[in-house]
Amino acid sequence: MSVRFIIEVGRADHAFLAQRICESIEEAARARGTGIARRTPEYVIAKLREGKAVIAYAVTDGSEERVFAGFCYIESWGGKKYVANSGLIVRPEFRHSGLARDIKRRAFELSREQFPGAKLFGITTSHAVMKINTDLGYVPVPFSELTDDDEFWGGCRSCPNVDILERMQRRMCLCTGMLYDPADPRTRMREAIHNHLVTIELPNAEDMPDAPPRVRRESHIMEHEVFDV
Repeated sequence: MSVRFIIEVGRADHAFLAQRICESIEEAARARGTGIARRTPEYVIAKLREGKAVIAYAVTDGSEERVFAGFCYIESWGGKKYVANSGLIVRPEFRHSGLARDIKRRAFELSREQFPGAKLFGITTSHAVMKINTDLGYVPVPFSELTDDDEFWGGCRSCPNVDILERMQRRMCLCTGMLYDPADPRTRMREAIHNHLVTIELPNAEDMPDAPPRVRRESHIMEHEVFDV
């Protein structure tokens, strides 16, 4: 039995999922043993109505029924200079399928569409999320390069590690800070490298018996994006 996923931008008619989403976010936090900013169903509904969330459904072959599979929302901070993709969850039965990567990528694209000049950032203890972020062009940074918006950091009060954050005066914690800055050439270079294919060409043995393999880089850039590197 195979499953396909449908990923949509949030709408008002997704509001019936708000309670389920909140419960799933808290379940994921408990399973990881880390904190996550608790959100009310009303808050989630507002994000859905504003089109600032991403919903994923699973559909099993031979069935038309859509089953809630994952979620992520976007939030702006510091006068819309910073944007975070938060609350990324995938229901346990759909994990290890690549769905988290696809949800995160759509949330990333949505953030770029709605806040094209903003810096995208996140804090996480998840190695999987770090890998996804790295592929999108994020780089690890100290907390001092992230938003100084007190409301954002107030969300860490529900984390069991908040005492570390406060003791370190918000300079560091167990989470890793990651930042995507559209104006930073390091970010643009990471994007360009990630969107290239690397192939190996072996020389003819009779012509160059002692030569090492030659590497050729082939451009593989999505049609709707052009990178200046």
